[in-house]
Amino acid sequence: MSMIKDSENTRKLLEAHYRLYPKLNIQDIFKFLYQSAFGCEHLVPSLEKATDFISKEYGNISYTGELIIEPLDGNYSRVPLAYIHQGLSAATFGKLFVASAKKEINGLSNLIQKINVAKELVAEGTLPFEPKEFDKAIEKWQSEGYGPVHHSEVFREAYRPSYRVLSNEYIPYLDLFAELDKRLAKGNVVLAIEGGSASGKTTLGNILSDLYDCGVFHMDDFFLRPIQRTPERYAEVGGNVDRERFLQEALQPLSKGETVKYRKFDCGVMHMGEEIHVEPKMLTVIEGAYSMHPELAKYYDFSVFLDISPELQKERIQKRNEPQLAKRFFEEWIPLERKYFCKMKIKEHCDIQISIGSKCVKIKN
Repeated sequence: MSMIKDSENTRKLLEAHYRLYPKLNIQDIFKFLYQSAFGCEHLVPSLEKATDFISKEYGNISYTGELIIEPLDGNYSRVPLAYIHQGLSAATFGKLFVASAKKEINGLSNLIQKINVAKELVAEGTLPFEPKEFDKAIEKWQSEGYGPVHHSEVFREAYRPSYRVLSNEYIPYLDLFAELDKRLAKGNVVLAIEGGSASGKTTLGNILSDLYDCGVFHMDDFFLRPIQRTPERYAEVGGNVDRERFLQEALQPLSKGETVKYRKFDCGVMHMGEEIHVEPKMLTVIEGAYSMHPELAKYYDFSVFLDISPELQKERIQKRNEPQLAKRFFEEWIPLERKYFCKMKIKEHCDIQISIGSKCVKIKN
């Protein structure tokens, strides 16, 4: 069933690719299929060279104002270099490109499966090539070991392609990266990442740490201590995190450019850990629910809300937790989060909203 679904997706994307580029040649179809199966693993030099190439290539293109992120048939997309015009730095683009390069273990088998779908489309007349010509081109490509393919001269002349292939894990956050790069060019930034359970706050924090070498603080390290766990406290909207300690130990020192000294609270042993020292950096990230509580929000320069649908949230929580723990999410923690989001209008107060599971990004003017 999965293979049938994959084939249907390949058909749709190849048809869309032809509609977008009606002058394409056979080798352009091959390039699309190769990138779908292998991503950019064959094209990545060092980070320094990748960044330099991106910067120089961007300097030679004509920006038209149209940004089309083209999904490939797999885990990658083509992202136009014109994204730099939106504020994304060549340095960040280069890091994303290098980070997207990975060895695809099943790349060859996926490629062959996609080639067979393309052959079907050619046989049907959906793709504008003679079947014998297409088969002959496949045989030649196979004899060469299905190596990397360049765009045809016709394609280059007609469409002036200028893009890099990036992993889809980065695509939803491109506008966030662009906005951060613009702000970091002017000075230090403290960013809050808000959102519901399983929306990917920690994942985004890790991505930002890799890209920007930033300090990352987790609200999960500031759960209520036993003495604070009273009915009155839990009755507060947004009361089930130690925001007072987080404010005193983290946000206030950060606001003064001082070293942060704090201790993580370990819920497993219900005890505070050893003191941790964190030096301030250009970018500091605070990730976790309740990070945008009104008592904390004024300390941030920028904020993002990861908006996850109840259906996807349920699916993710059930996948990553044992039934008993998942039940606590659904019956205890998620209702508290939703009450906090609603009563304090947290989503509305964030600068960027990213709909998880889609490419929809809303940025405040």
